[in-house]
Amino acid sequence: MGGTWDLFRYPGIRSDSDMHTLGYNFKPWREAKAIADGESILKYVRETATENNIDRHIRYNQSVKSASWSSDNAAWTIETKNREIFKCNFLLMCSGYYNYDQGYSPEFPGRDRFQGKIVHPQKWQEDLNYQNKNVIIIGSGATAVTLVPKMAEDAAKVTMLQRSPTYIVSRPDKDKTANLLRKLFPEKIAYAITRWKSIKLQQFFYKQTRQQPEKIKNILIDMVRQELGDDYDVEKHFTPQYNPWDQRLCLVPNSDLFKAIKSGKAEVITDRIDTFTEQGILLKSGTELTADIIVTATGLNLLVLGGVEFFVDQQPVNFNQTYTYKGIMYSDVPNLVSIFGYVNASWTLRADLISEYTCRLINYLDKTGCRQCTPRLRNEDLDMPERPFIEGFSSGYIQRLMHLLPKQGDRPPWLNSQNYKQDKINFRHGAIKDGALVFD
Repeated sequence: MGGTWDLFRYPGIRSDSDMHTLGYNFKPWREAKAIADGESILKYVRETATENNIDRHIRYNQSVKSASWSSDNAAWTIETKNREIFKCNFLLMCSGYYNYDQGYSPEFPGRDRFQGKIVHPQKWQEDLNYQNKNVIIIGSGATAVTLVPKMAEDAAKVTMLQRSPTYIVSRPDKDKTANLLRKLFPEKIAYAITRWKSIKLQQFFYKQTRQQPEKIKNILIDMVRQELGDDYDVEKHFTPQYNPWDQRLCLVPNSDLFKAIKSGKAEVITDRIDTFTEQGILLKSGTELTADIIVTATGLNLLVLGGVEFFVDQQPVNFNQTYTYKGIMYSDVPNLVSIFGYVNASWTLRADLISEYTCRLINYLDKTGCRQCTPRLRNEDLDMPERPFIEGFSSGYIQRLMHLLPKQGDRPPWLNSQNYKQDKINFRHGAIKDGALVFD
């Protein structure tokens, strides 16, 4: 149980979103830390499952191979890799978008020459001893900036080797307002207020990055400069070439990354890899970095709908040939909802809303006696331009998957909104019967 929070075991694993928005809307986050460690989040997930009697209904070790829809029976047949069969009349995919078998690791020249240990954070060796060792961490994303300060506590030296910089923002791991409100109000009221406050601040900041990208960029870079001082080359190591929120911002709690750099236990090097060597890594600049351990924090491989093969009336479904309906269903695929969260906010915000909408949809089917609902393009939709499933987001892990994802159009309901305010109205109050969702 726990997905991400069970799979990833690397040092310092934590959330990069505040838990008042990453947490469920129906279960208050009680811990003092809003930027929480993986163990605390896993405990929260387990508590939620137990309190709602969900844990007893989970079947583990059931890797799904295929899902086949029959219009005659109005049912899905699910087959697992060990050939067990399950049937259902509505299918909700909550498989996330990670490939849990392996992370993304580019082909590095000379990798086999390196005489030390190489580890990917997704396959962390729990007995890995890095005390008093020299460590190179390849990457500049959320995983890398989490690992650097944590490993620097025990390692001799930690080097974060990046090809290009990422926007990095420091904030306290504790939300003083949230902790004060818990003392003044009942738990659920305090949580609701804090959640509302966090969402509004998040939305305001994201809106500013879209409207005034250069101004926000300067503010973020100045914040780093204040952390590291005027003598540090912030321009080279912490000034990205893209605008804020064209990729996810990296959050570091209590300035831990900057403190590690200032202590001398950690450093950032911006360069390109020429080849691995016996002792470390040779850079394009000609410098050779020596290491006992290399950590390839190079990102994730993504997977569409858990890698499951889908069929509708014995015909294979190619999701990249479909249009997304509200960002959660697929044209001409009946009784299937897939949860896909936000790339610019906490994933759970949208997961909660989609779950509420799914309940509305199933209740409507029950009330009307219909057995199936299928998104279908209307006549006026046939000339829609094709747009990518996610726009304006340049992160490599998304771009590597984009050609496999459905298309979106230029009008409702064929849009994949990345806007919580719009989604909240649409999923909670929008008409179930809209002419594009066909009931049968």
